[in-house]
Amino acid sequence: MTDPRPAPEGVDPNTPNVARMYDYFLGGKNNFAADRAAAQSILATFPETRSSAIEGRAFLARAVRTLVEAGVRQIVDIGSGLPTQGNVHEIAHQTAPDTRVTYVDYDPVVCSHARAILGGDPNVSVVRADLREADDLLDKLDGLVDFGRPVAFLLFAVLHFVPDSAKPHELVGRLRDMSAPGSYLAISHGRDARPELTPEALEVYNRATAALAVRSHEEIARFFDGYELLEPGLVYPEDWRPDPDEPRLEQAPSAGFSGVGRKP
Repeated sequence: MTDPRPAPEGVDPNTPNVARMYDYFLGGKNNFAADRAAAQSILATFPETRSSAIEGRAFLARAVRTLVEAGVRQIVDIGSGLPTQGNVHEIAHQTAPDTRVTYVDYDPVVCSHARAILGGDPNVSVVRADLREADDLLDKLDGLVDFGRPVAFLLFAVLHFVPDSAKPHELVGRLRDMSAPGSYLAISHGRDARPELTPEALEVYNRATAALAVRSHEEIARFFDGYELLEPGLVYPEDWRPDPDEPRLEQAPSAGFSGVGRKP
């Protein structure tokens, strides 16, 4: 299948990119032949990747709607990848068009591509920053986020690419400490104890993305220290406030856990 349009300036369509691969898993069109080939290689080893991506995206949609309905008008999506199928600002603006959404990613290629996709919406911004450099990230959010008001930080499928050596729990704690009371944290995170994660399988995955740092339920729950978990707690994404009218995929339990917490 040929690519119908040229790549945005600064985007290399010949090098597989994890954000565009994720878009492919979701059935999107913001990907190139090299991304599709790499994604198909991942699916050969992890056939549940597509269903997990779809369930994770459905959880994101339900979480964002919950946050906006709770009155949050500032959302920061860290490690956002490409704004893709059912993206954050579209979901938020269905309920409250004045919601400010900031997408954050460390990859300059992703940021360039995201700006090309998003256009000129005044309530949407793209910032290049790295969660592992939390102080720099927070500095770059200055002027885009009013930290005197509640803000929701989204960390979807990003923390399991942050190794323990980078002290991810402390990084999330910096975000919490900068947040006003009434702020929220929403996380999806890959879980351990999956038999298919053999050393050989991990090596295949790591070559296509980054080293995985899957964690236990207890370790993931620690990211919510200082927050009150909303019901039903830290669960498989398909079990977090499922829409009764939303079809559920026939699959094994999800590859990760998800939850939303509120800072009292």
